[in-house]
Amino acid sequence: MTDPGRPACYPAVPAEARTPGASTLPSLDVLASPVPMGRFDSPVDHRHVLCLHLGAPVPVTYRAGRVERCGTRLHGQFCVVPAGSSTRWTLSSPATSLLLRLAPSVMQEAAESHGVASGEPLPAIHIRDAQIERIGWLMQAEADAGYPARRLFADGLAWSLAARLLALQSRASTEAKRALPEWRLRRVIEYIDAHLDQDLALDELAGVAGFAVSHFKPLFKNATGMTPHRFVMQRRVEHAQAQLRDGRARITEVAHATGFAHASHMARCMRQVLGVTPAQVVASRRS
Repeated sequence: MTDPGRPACYPAVPAEARTPGASTLPSLDVLASPVPMGRFDSPVDHRHVLCLHLGAPVPVTYRAGRVERCGTRLHGQFCVVPAGSSTRWTLSSPATSLLLRLAPSVMQEAAESHGVASGEPLPAIHIRDAQIERIGWLMQAEADAGYPARRLFADGLAWSLAARLLALQSRASTEAKRALPEWRLRRVIEYIDAHLDQDLALDELAGVAGFAVSHFKPLFKNATGMTPHRFVMQRRVEHAQAQLRDGRARITEVAHATGFAHASHMARCMRQVLGVTPAQVVASRRS
């Protein structure tokens, strides 16, 4: 059995996963794949791919479309890469991903059975869901055991995975309707970036958005996936990292310019978000 659409950088398909005489590919397959350090684009696959992170936390920067964010990949978190698309990643250290490759036909059939017009999954990053994690671990255990249950077991998990993805997308779509409108969110982000050196207050940001604090907090979180406090801290860290890489200011000056109380406060937040210290950022620039 061959898979002509399988990216060449993936590990080879184990012989145990190949069903003798099968004329079609499995509806769901799994493989553990090394992820290199540095910047790379995820392989373009003809299947929908869920990438579950395995092992210790790894600070990453990722770009989906025109949006770039920093974060830390945690064990069990996953991202969704729809068939035919790619995501750009920058990793501070090597990592390992458990890749679940789902046939688009299964996703479309599941959508039709649930009365949903499109079975195209939406791209998603750093998602945590216990049911999808369990499907991943079950597929991994099946692969480690040499695929004793053959295709029937994987087919069942494929349908379960597709149904769960549709449920998560439906919930996300409902929440998005209650999110901060894009133009208001853009106004708030621009205000945050312009006033990072100041002591920003929640009612101040809510006023910029034109909402009361009680309404602003959930609307902002639904739009960004983070609380206002967490978002501001991440923007401070991102701007501090950029200034440290630029090399025109000392660490203490960067800390004050980006709104941290002192250099130690910036170091603590940067380590929490990126997994590195300001000194390490400076050293990487020099090297």
